Amino acid sequence: MPATNSSADAPTVVVVGSIHQDLIVNVTALPQPGETVIGTRHFRSPGGKGANQAVAASRLGATVAMLGQVGDDPDGVSLRSGLEEEGIDLTGVVVDDHLATGLAVVTVDDHGENAIVVSPGASGALSAATVGIHGDLVRKARVVLMQLEVDISAVIAAAELATGIVVLNPAPAQRLPDTLLDRVDVLVPNRVELARITGADRQPTTLGEVEDLARPLGDRCAVVVTLGPQGALALRNERVHHFPAPVVDTIDTTGAGDALCGALSAGIAEGADLFETLPLAVNAAALSTTRAGAQTSLPRQSDLARFSSS
Repeated sequence: MPATNSSADAPTVVVVGSIHQDLIVNVTALPQPGETVIGTRHFRSPGGKGANQAVAASRLGATVAMLGQVGDDPDGVSLRSGLEEEGIDLTGVVVDDHLATGLAVVTVDDHGENAIVVSPGASGALSAATVGIHGDLVRKARVVLMQLEVDISAVIAAAELATGIVVLNPAPAQRLPDTLLDRVDVLVPNRVELARITGADRQPTTLGEVEDLARPLGDRCAVVVTLGPQGALALRNERVHHFPAPVVDTIDTTGAGDALCGALSAGIAEGADLFETLPLAVNAAALSTTRAGAQTSLPRQSDLARFSSS
């Protein structure tokens, strides 16, 4: 991994990604194709994988800046305000006066499992040119954390500008160009994303299958495969370790992966080794599933301290 930037006045983590408004609907069971189900309740919550991960890292002690795009509408105003309240630098957040703020419709069943449809709106229009305008922000970051809910050209541009550690959560799942993979230091897919990246015809089910699929990727960067209630499997060079998740009463899994990515990036930005910071990141993800919503579920340092000692 490249040396981290030690500038004291720069954000330690810069997140390049989506900022969305979530509409969450609770259902008894997720609908099948062609089926209509009746929700038990619904509510709005700030979201977007980028914004979620920025909040997760900020709540765990990182100095965070966000690079993204919202619409010139009430949702955009509300989401920017919420990020400001979290102490996140919004210098790189653009207000688009042509497109609406992105929206995610999230259905959550009685077991906490979810199905999500994202309409990216303004987030999807984040461009490589906009990233370039804020290039200094990216270059000075110790960690640049990204996902794929924005145009992949913006992600590639940020990866090329980064001088710190590049962490990529490849969600939503898609094949990744070598030009991007060559710039990634830590790749954080789930099982579905791992299968898509590697071209497998099905997602892995056992830890052995996960390791076999991730192994070729682990020869070029560190790989952390998130496994839901099974925790995470990490590979780097010849080192492999499974980090089991604590048993919790799951209410909603929305944002659990974002909690892990934010916690992992915050730890790395503070100089912790990947394998050293993963137990805390797995605990952060598990704790987030005990609360409803995405950003509303993300733990603070005090929450994790109590959880880890219980």
